[in-house]
Amino acid sequence: MTVTIVGIGLIGGSLGITLKENGFATRVIGVDASEENLHKATRRRLIDEEMSLAEGVSVADVVILATPVDVMRKLLPEILDRIGEHQTVLDVGSTKELLLGEVQHHPSRRRFVSCHPMAGTEFSGPEAALPHLFEDKVCVIVDAEDSAPDAIDIARRLFKSAGMKFSRLDRKAHDLHCAYVSHISHIASFALALTVLEKEQDEQRIFDLASSGFGSTVRLAKSSADMWVPIFRQNRDHVLDVLDEHIEQLSKFRTQLIKRDFDGFYERIERANEITKILK
Repeated sequence: MTVTIVGIGLIGGSLGITLKENGFATRVIGVDASEENLHKATRRRLIDEEMSLAEGVSVADVVILATPVDVMRKLLPEILDRIGEHQTVLDVGSTKELLLGEVQHHPSRRRFVSCHPMAGTEFSGPEAALPHLFEDKVCVIVDAEDSAPDAIDIARRLFKSAGMKFSRLDRKAHDLHCAYVSHISHIASFALALTVLEKEQDEQRIFDLASSGFGSTVRLAKSSADMWVPIFRQNRDHVLDVLDEHIEQLSKFRTQLIKRDFDGFYERIERANEITKILK
């Protein structure tokens, strides 16, 4: 199986090394706008060969689109224009509604499977790639009814070989749920980092006093703006809805502090503890 990965960053690079190591791919081709990224991926053996987009698509059994989501919207129609009836195209993007709208009526739409492997770290680029990134994580297949059954089967086999479990959602539900479980977490982390940097000018003191709790809370603030701004742009309405609720919850905590209502504060923390029923 020849797999071409377009976009050799954290996710694309991790898929490259994973599919090589587990034997799903006998040959992994890398395509990227950055020659430096390609050379890093080759040196790290994340990919076997570097090619242009046209070359990489022409030789592939499976094409995986792993660029930032704004670039996906431009490249996906072009890739579908180039493929044959026995090739399969996957994406791994964090937003789906606008992307899928771009190719809803494309003649090769059924050769495309929209996937979201729910895995990642705060780091980016091929140097951040990890061989076991996807193990025991969930891969969401979106609008599966619009894809050919054999294309779905290939997608499932590919991500199952990486150790993933599966869920299915339609595009609207996917983008809404991701706003709750992923996108708002990043905004909150960015905001907390900015708060600390604004109020605490002594960087060494931050380093000396930062606990593991602070580190885990602000960890996502290290995430790439190149990746996340397009996600927020594409999922703006859902993120705004969730952000409004988050601001409301923060405002309630603020009001209780102002009023010294620590009994109410206690009750709200206990209510928040119920998240353990979901996240065990």
